[in-house]
Amino acid sequence: MMNAKQLKISMIGAGNLATRLAGALHEAGCSIRQVYSRTMRSAESLAGQVGAQPICMPEEVDDQADILIFALTDKALPEVIPMVAKRNPKALMVHTAGSMPMQVFAHHAERFGVFYPLQTFSKFRVVDFRPIPFFIEASDDEALQQLKSLAGVLSEKVYVADSEQRKRLHLAAVFANNFANHCYALAQQILEKYDLPFDALLPLIDETAAKVHDMAPLKAQTGPAIRFDENVIRAQENLLEGMTLSQQVYRLMSESIHHLAEENSDVPPTQNNDGKCSK
Repeated sequence: MMNAKQLKISMIGAGNLATRLAGALHEAGCSIRQVYSRTMRSAESLAGQVGAQPICMPEEVDDQADILIFALTDKALPEVIPMVAKRNPKALMVHTAGSMPMQVFAHHAERFGVFYPLQTFSKFRVVDFRPIPFFIEASDDEALQQLKSLAGVLSEKVYVADSEQRKRLHLAAVFANNFANHCYALAQQILEKYDLPFDALLPLIDETAAKVHDMAPLKAQTGPAIRFDENVIRAQENLLEGMTLSQQVYRLMSESIHHLAEENSDVPPTQNNDGKCSK
């Protein structure tokens, strides 16, 4: 089997993930042959960084790449795969999506798989791939070994996971990343309304993230919701008057925090309005 650094790779896509992944592979000594994007400007931008040929038409994909990495949106994948696959039917074709099944390639490629790095990416923010876990899947053992080898060039953590496992992983990531980040945006909105700096929350955000490296999230949970401090909860809900969606998020999040703690028998006594404690 060919060494991972000897593989010729073409990137199908030039967005956030494609940019960071192609850049990391290039820096690791891998050969990036082509970069395809719907717009030549995007293709040229990434291709220039990794010494590749920029293309913007599917029919320009050549048949020389050993691996085609599709880093596209879930919506674009089924549209682009058939057009690109017929240009290089012998290549190993993989996508980088969390929720798309591997079988999206089944009728278009002989060898296919998934090459999914679990991280949030931005074009202009360099990340260290070594601690980022890669979840891979392949149509055959040889393809799986190739993907293990390629992922191992970048990361210290490579796992085999099927499409059903990966869908759940992606769902969990939405809660941990997208929803958490949205809460930061809501917090910023509240602070800006009263001329308070968002920077004031950064030490709190950093410590909250750091704690779950050492303890389970349930153990790390603090605040009025876990002890169901109704007076504080009601007062804070009132402060959100006129911000209907934020008020609903606050209410549902508070209920979820408390119920999850109760389900795990790990919640302190609640406080009644008369000041007496009860279970």
